Amino acid sequence: MITGLILLIALGILGWGFYRARPFGKLGILAWLQSVVLMAPWLLFFGLFAVGVYLNLAGILLLIVLSSGLYIYLGKRLRAEGANFAAKRFSPVSDAAPSGNDATPAEAGQDAEATAQAPVDPVEPAKPDELSIPAEDMQAIKGVFGIDTFFATETIPYQNGAIFKGNLRGEPEESHARLSASLKERLDDRYRLYLVEGPDNRPVVVVLPSTADPKPTTVTQAILAVVLAIATIVTTMETAGILQGFDFFSNLDRYPDTLLTSGGILLVLAAHEIGHRVLAGRYNVRLSPPFFIPTWQIGAFGALTRFESVLPNRNVLFDIAFAGPAIGGLVSLGMLMAGLLLSHPGSYFQLPSEFFQGSILVGTLARVVLGSALQQSIVDINPLMVIGWLGLVITAINLLPAGQLDGGRIVLAIYGRKVAGRATVATLIFLGLAALVNPLALYWAIVILFLQRDLERPALNELSEPDDARAALGLLALFLMIATLLPLTPSLAGRLGIGG
Repeated sequence: MITGLILLIALGILGWGFYRARPFGKLGILAWLQSVVLMAPWLLFFGLFAVGVYLNLAGILLLIVLSSGLYIYLGKRLRAEGANFAAKRFSPVSDAAPSGNDATPAEAGQDAEATAQAPVDPVEPAKPDELSIPAEDMQAIKGVFGIDTFFATETIPYQNGAIFKGNLRGEPEESHARLSASLKERLDDRYRLYLVEGPDNRPVVVVLPSTADPKPTTVTQAILAVVLAIATIVTTMETAGILQGFDFFSNLDRYPDTLLTSGGILLVLAAHEIGHRVLAGRYNVRLSPPFFIPTWQIGAFGALTRFESVLPNRNVLFDIAFAGPAIGGLVSLGMLMAGLLLSHPGSYFQLPSEFFQGSILVGTLARVVLGSALQQSIVDINPLMVIGWLGLVITAINLLPAGQLDGGRIVLAIYGRKVAGRATVATLIFLGLAALVNPLALYWAIVILFLQRDLERPALNELSEPDDARAALGLLALFLMIATLLPLTPSLAGRLGIGG
């Protein structure tokens, strides 16, 4: 039932996307085909599972590779078509007056007619008492705009800065670089220039003073981070005790028995944070200390990390957000596979075979490695397998596409702010429904709702999209997240030979 509902929702999204894409002509259809390719492995995987057809790990990887290759090919076609359209649009004939870079092919002709008859209004002056920016600085800021970068037509006060409406006259990345360099030359580092999408889906420039940059971590926040880290160490030891059948707090003298499992969980958390910080250092982005979220059931939910620098573009957002789950996930997967390969009759842990029905990914890998052993009522398992599974769950939870979680940042980087906002709402609804059968989902939903529901603040260049390779990696991460968290149904597990 759940699998069928997922398929129906996915098909409905694709149908709605095709309806929205048709008015945009070839560009729209190519973009829609990319979304089809992104969802194809999920649809095929869950569709075959719904009818009882089992795909092995090699088949799943083949699907992902083929989908990624086709997505990259379509991306190249889409960029080529977009370049052709831009070349026509910004030719001398159509440059009679500036126009936005986000019009549809059908609208392009209408814009050309309208702009040929109506002159462009000059920058609309704002009343001095409405603008927080000093008049001298405002004059210098207006001087950075030009007909070959961004042609400003209206100035609107915004917070302690200003919004400049107008028309983007070139590629976002190049135009933003030239505008920012010119602003820095005139006013040093006193202001930041953001190139973002406005409410009407047209590019706008926002200039804010650098005092609006993210603030560094305070002493109180640093102390809180240390307290949460200590609490997380304790909860990982409690989790280790529960897995071994005793209460850590009632048997403190048995703390040596918890060190292996607790240390493994902490290793995954550390690898996750190292991944974030290595990439952040590469881009000279400052990160706050990790604020770990302890929980009794799995040791920790992971950590909340705040950007303390303005991000230059969505590529940097993706790379930093993806690096943590990638490193943490690889460490977890390595421990899971090592644990499965080292498992034998007489191993330290004994788990009911039904336990492996809790995850499509783990159940499938266990079936491939352990084979008929999963048909026994009790399965002997090496501790590394359990640690790896917990690590994968922690990684998958952080990949949920919501707010400022790693998954939310990845979706924001690839698909933009509107899709990320809708994904956040959908994730919270899903967690609310999942809480009916698992209280852990409710706990995490509350954490997201009160601490992480807001999307990441805009990058300086919010318009340039990540390349197709990053989009394919994002697809793979989201696919593995679903495969980790989604359980096997008892009937399907029985057909796969999982369970006594």
